[in-house]
Amino acid sequence: MLITGHNLLPVPSGELQISRLSQSWHGRERFYPETAVCNPVRFSLVVPTYNEAGNIERIVQRLCALLDEALPNDYELIVVDDDSPDLTWNYAQALMADYPRLRVMRRQQERGLSTAVIRGWQAARGEILGVIDGDLQHPPETLLTLLTRIDDGADLAVASRHVEGGGVSTWSASRRFLSRGAQLLGLILLPQVVSRVTDPMSGYFLVQRTAIADVPLSPVGYKILIEVLGRGAIKTIAEVGYVFHEREEGESKVTWKQYTDYLQHLLRLRIASGRLGRLSRNFKFPVGRFLRFGLVGLSGSVVDMAALYFFFEVLNVGLTRSAIFAAELAIINNFYWNDVWTFGDLAKQQRGWQLMIKRFFKFNIVCLMGLILKILLLNLFFNGLHLNAYVANLLAIAIVTFWNFWINLKLSWRVTQVK
Repeated sequence: MLITGHNLLPVPSGELQISRLSQSWHGRERFYPETAVCNPVRFSLVVPTYNEAGNIERIVQRLCALLDEALPNDYELIVVDDDSPDLTWNYAQALMADYPRLRVMRRQQERGLSTAVIRGWQAARGEILGVIDGDLQHPPETLLTLLTRIDDGADLAVASRHVEGGGVSTWSASRRFLSRGAQLLGLILLPQVVSRVTDPMSGYFLVQRTAIADVPLSPVGYKILIEVLGRGAIKTIAEVGYVFHEREEGESKVTWKQYTDYLQHLLRLRIASGRLGRLSRNFKFPVGRFLRFGLVGLSGSVVDMAALYFFFEVLNVGLTRSAIFAAELAIINNFYWNDVWTFGDLAKQQRGWQLMIKRFFKFNIVCLMGLILKILLLNLFFNGLHLNAYVANLLAIAIVTFWNFWINLKLSWRVTQVK
């Protein structure tokens, strides 16, 4: 029987940023202003799920049994489900009557493990924030040791497979190779971040809320720990060994897309930690998004040239018509990749064919305006300022690229309709 969602947690929206628990002491009581999270607790543990109906009751039962003893009435367990087809969120909601510290969030507009964890932390009331998989591959009992490390003063406590007491159960040689290869890639691209822990691929850790509060987060894929290490104010780190278990119910969600997301995440953090990242922070300009827009534009140029050759040389279509067809194919190419990559996070908040077509028409209009602007600038630089024709063209392209990016960001992909 389907349970209504009236007692589900509302899904936070907007920027992926966790608020601080502002507090002042007055005697033995803590008073929190209206802008702060109400009714704070010591520990909030997020369990991101997708198609975990077969595991959800066991993981909730084991976690609550442990935490009821360790932190009676001073914790919360938050299941964040990405609208699972197997109704994991509904099964979890049915458990709330028996487990009063359990809260459930059903996300219908966003997808992805990392963003699910952050949305859960945004709704959390804990001074300590944590994450654990919902498939029982992470042993719940390790939580108590992680909590002890945080109580001892660590900003971050990570469950690691690569320290004493850690390991994997029955991984194949290929899976071990891919895991180690991903870690090596991280060490090459982000040595100062990835080298701080032995298991940067871990999805099982606790962090002090103050270490990541008020920091804009921008994860890709499912390796949330790298985002916390790369952007948080993490000074002291503790690691606890654990043995990774194979899942008993459900199917593994590790695919090649997870590895490409991981690479994209590393590159994004690499940019954020360099000069371009400092420029972005100082001037509030989305440098990473602009670079993705530029790369998409380069791919559009390749499509434009190839299509022009095909229509003009192969099909013998007139030059003007060939150029028009080629330009529109390049626009379609650019729109697709911008919609799924450059502005993918914004597009996910505007799902549906009608909204996508609306974005496409806006994108076409902006590109047409950009073409007119380019011609005007080219004439200004060449005829008015007497610059070299190729220099004038390059300057015009640079200005129009910035124009197209900024107007599309503010017009084509702005979030105007939210369910």
